[in-house]
Amino acid sequence: RILVSGAAVFAVNSRAAIESEAVRLTTLGSAAVIALLLLIYRSFTTVVLGLLPVASGALAGIAAVALGFGTVHGLTIGFGTTLIGEAVDYSIYYFVQSDEEEEGGWMKRFWPTIRLGVLTSIFGFASLLFSGFPGLAQLGLYSIAGLVTAAMVTRFVLPHLRPAKLHIHDIAPIGRALTGLWAWLSRLRRVVPVLGLAAILVLVANREHIWSSSLSGLSPVSSADQALDQSLRADLGAPNLRYLVVVKAGSREAALEQAESVGEHLRGLVADGVLAGFDSPARFMPSAATQQARRNALPERDTLARNLESALVGLPLRADRLNAFLDDVDKARAQPLLTPESLRGSTLALAVDSLLLERPQGWTALIPLRTPDSDTPFESARVEAALRGTQALFVDIFGESNNLYRTYLDEAILLSLAGILAIVVLMGVVLREPMRLVRVMVPVITAELLVMAGLVATGHALTLLHLVGMLLIVAVGTNYALFFNQADRNPGDDPRTLASLLLANLATVIGFGTLAVSPVPVLQAIGITVGPGAVLTLILSAMLAHRGPR
Repeated sequence: RILVSGAAVFAVNSRAAIESEAVRLTTLGSAAVIALLLLIYRSFTTVVLGLLPVASGALAGIAAVALGFGTVHGLTIGFGTTLIGEAVDYSIYYFVQSDEEEEGGWMKRFWPTIRLGVLTSIFGFASLLFSGFPGLAQLGLYSIAGLVTAAMVTRFVLPHLRPAKLHIHDIAPIGRALTGLWAWLSRLRRVVPVLGLAAILVLVANREHIWSSSLSGLSPVSSADQALDQSLRADLGAPNLRYLVVVKAGSREAALEQAESVGEHLRGLVADGVLAGFDSPARFMPSAATQQARRNALPERDTLARNLESALVGLPLRADRLNAFLDDVDKARAQPLLTPESLRGSTLALAVDSLLLERPQGWTALIPLRTPDSDTPFESARVEAALRGTQALFVDIFGESNNLYRTYLDEAILLSLAGILAIVVLMGVVLREPMRLVRVMVPVITAELLVMAGLVATGHALTLLHLVGMLLIVAVGTNYALFFNQADRNPGDDPRTLASLLLANLATVIGFGTLAVSPVPVLQAIGITVGPGAVLTLILSAMLAHRGPR
């Protein structure tokens, strides 16, 4: 058997896993949503028209990212699955709420609410555009372009494509059945602050473990692949690539000479047991100065022959049996020095090319370190002390990656908070009623807190992708809260509005529910965040909905 592992294998397998999961989940999510719409509408034409905003939004999102960034990450493509559950809501509102409306009535009564919901989504995801993490910036642009396009297609295209005599199954009875539930939920409004306070207490109690400080939480590499990599490295005595010594120089020869000098410092650590060993490009291709010194150290043939005669005195081996050895030494003294070009086509070339890198600013020599067994703590301070005074840099790749990830995470949290603040300001300017603003924003914020508390309480450390899920909860949830707090009517007075909210919520839960069962952590994180968050926002919005006269 040929077993292959390493960083390159992980990269290829991770990309393939994300892409295959995106295709699989898109297929499952699309099929489930289509089945739901067929069951409700009982009109194939309506289902096809209803999916047009979804397809348009997905294409617009990919095109925007490709134009803005040049390339589209596999994660961004996988994120397109989530657009199914969000963008299909717009067409559901249109078809369900306007089926029996007079011409243009839906545009006048419901479109302003949806338009405001789209604006909140833009404000929320716009915060990601300022992230230094390319993946988050791509997700932000993808979401904005996709949702805006889906909303615009619903507003300006569907009315013109809709047949004059389009009949869908009347789902008003479902809305009338929900009226009693809505009335019951509204009597539980005092429970909302209790739930919010309980969620805050859970988060405060687990404040040290809310966010994952390690990049491993986003890794799609399976445990089996990681175990194979560790096994092969142990068998080969290969470095684990976590700890590196990096040497930079202006020329290839200078880099090799410095690598040799660093190697002398590291050999003392190997002798002391601090290191199990190390690899160096100078091991496979010494510098020209070292090669020349070694060649000069080879004695002349006559001198070597006399030395052999003296060494073989009293031994059964005759000196003439070693003439081939003398010939080889003569050849070695006359051979040209070894260069990278002379290694081309050999296995040594791969070792040298992977450890000796040419960059526009010069040459870099990489020296991977082999650490002692896992039971022995690695003394990185001893390595740094041994390298003090040299131009070499000791790097803990795992530690530096986690530091970089924590920087991105802190930045994303601040940007998300800024986005939510911008949404609150937008809502305040548009709604102009403090109590209405409270009834719209409290369900969304409480749902966010409950989802975070639930994930933390069940042992999930939140990552960047959970944060994206939180923004999606805002994008989805504000639509529900706004419909439950329309300025001119109570939702309980219109069964069709209640039915449309339930159907939109089911489509959202189905779209994100498929992600929740994905073995890829980055996709699963979004699914287990948005699915429960959408349900909670709908329920909490019903609890806090205004029931008095308009």
